[in-house]
Amino acid sequence: MPQTTRPRPPAVTDVRDPASDAASDDRLTPALADGDARLDRLRRMARVLDDLVPIPGTRFRFGADALLGLVPGAGDAVTGAVAGYAIIVAARLGAPPVVLARMVLNVLVDALVGTVPLVGDLFDVGFRANRRNVRLAERYAAEPRRVRRSSRAVVFALLALLASVLVGVFVLLGWLLSGVADVLNRIAA
Repeated sequence: MPQTTRPRPPAVTDVRDPASDAASDDRLTPALADGDARLDRLRRMARVLDDLVPIPGTRFRFGADALLGLVPGAGDAVTGAVAGYAIIVAARLGAPPVVLARMVLNVLVDALVGTVPLVGDLFDVGFRANRRNVRLAERYAAEPRRVRRSSRAVVFALLALLASVLVGVFVLLGWLLSGVADVLNRIAA
């Protein structure tokens, strides 16, 4: 019995959300030939989490991520766990570790800043980690080499920043401990 193959979709499809920010990265995003259904689910998930409700009189939208973020602690944990689904799908589609690390960083930044009351909720409206991760998966499908390279640069820069912060914390801690030791020595003398 001969196997029939599905016709392949075009390499690039227009998936713009007309209500989304015109300055966003959404202009033309690639679609995966074999993983289209999975990416469609990711797009729907990102829309629900990041763009579901328009703010009347503006071009801005927000989603369940910002709403659930209003619940202290639990909201950001729940949306972070749901956002992990995009990372799992990207891994199943063959994204390399550096791209997955960049996606994890997007979710971590969203979750960590989201823990700050009010500021984190406003950040959720603007940062849109889920849409970023979907676009990253789509761009990886179209231009794997380019996305790998840019992801390496982002991950390296963030690791360098983290290392600098850690060194700064240790220097500050050493300075504080030295000051405490001097005070204790003066008290003892």
